[in-house]
Amino acid sequence: MSSTIRENEAGDDRILLGLLESVERDGGQSQRRIASDLGIALGLVNAYLKRCVKKGLVKVSEAPARRYAYYLTPQGFAEKSRLTVEYLTSSLSLFRRARSDCGEVFALARSRGISRVVVAGISDLTEIARICALDSGVDIVAVLDSAATDSKYLGLPVVKTLGEVPGSFDAVVVTELRLVQEIYDAVAKEVGTERVLAPKLLGLRTNGVLQ
Repeated sequence: MSSTIRENEAGDDRILLGLLESVERDGGQSQRRIASDLGIALGLVNAYLKRCVKKGLVKVSEAPARRYAYYLTPQGFAEKSRLTVEYLTSSLSLFRRARSDCGEVFALARSRGISRVVVAGISDLTEIARICALDSGVDIVAVLDSAATDSKYLGLPVVKTLGEVPGSFDAVVVTELRLVQEIYDAVAKEVGTERVLAPKLLGLRTNGVLQ
């Protein structure tokens, strides 16, 4: 099975798990609210709900004001439990791989005389990178995230542009998990590809090492 197919299936399972959890919490909420909570398109929520109803995971009944209420069936509860276990297992595997990849990135940085870096993107990977940076003796001086609303993350200053980074920095490490290639391309255009590193698991169109 190709990595693309596996990634698509993993994404499908994550959406399905999120949907089942949302229905369990509040089956009377609107599809628009579910879409907002899961960060996906309204049409996608509708398609997944129809699939769940067809598979017998969710049942639907009419509610006041021409709305609908959704409920998990026993089969739906069982599927949610299965997906939860799979998610936790894959999350642990991802953590181990992410820590290994981040360790390699910071070890490489250290070997090239890099001591001050900016991490680009706020995600679970940012936290792992923070741990690995401390272990390697590399200082993370700021977190770059144009959409961030807080001024601090993990005790580090958050900036919207590289021009706002306090003091100097030697390189940028990509820790974004969503718009990965876009973030890499934008940062590389600004500071040069030779100053951008990224964990291998991100699958960027780069060799992931300093030139």
